[in-house]
Amino acid sequence: MSTHHPSTTLRDVIGLDDQPPRLSESALIMIDFQNTYRTGVMALAGAEEALAAAARLLGRARDTGTPVIHIVNDGGENTPYDIRAHIGSISDEVAPVGGEPVVVKRFPNAFHATELEKTLCDLGFGPGSGKDLVLAGFMTHMCVTFTAQGAFNLGYRPTVVAETTATRALPVPDGTVLPAAHLQTAALTTITDLFGLVVPTADALRA
Repeated sequence: MSTHHPSTTLRDVIGLDDQPPRLSESALIMIDFQNTYRTGVMALAGAEEALAAAARLLGRARDTGTPVIHIVNDGGENTPYDIRAHIGSISDEVAPVGGEPVVVKRFPNAFHATELEKTLCDLGFGPGSGKDLVLAGFMTHMCVTFTAQGAFNLGYRPTVVAETTATRALPVPDGTVLPAAHLQTAALTTITDLFGLVVPTADALRA
């Protein structure tokens, strides 16, 4: 007779490692920390707290010599994702410095039709290598989740830092509204079922 194990993840079933990476041995991917998500129609629940956490993580990464890649979503002119305007620019608190590469994307998976994989290869983080990627950014259920999936599909080991992510309340198919906190939990749970690890805070990553 089969026994139902509701708490077993796909990662457990196929024997994937659940040891968080060292920050100094990873590459940090900063996803869509654009002003888009701080105000107006796309404002996220907890955006400011997540941005502050991301700034701390970014500072640690720079201190340890971790390669940093910034991602921006380009939605075109006169949209909330216009990267040529202030609304679509990377927030000042986590803005690139010192030649840190910026990769422009147009799909939720930051690897799809972008220079991200090539940029990682140039930094010594080729795909299929089991190399660790640390992910931070917006939105949890969309670009963070699908970039984690994209990384997993290429053979990377992604780890999402939960406190650096945020999302928003959304209508569900029956017309009711799913609170942002519920969607946040569901998205992080989706990632941990297969695509990668989730750690609660930047401090959970060893230097």
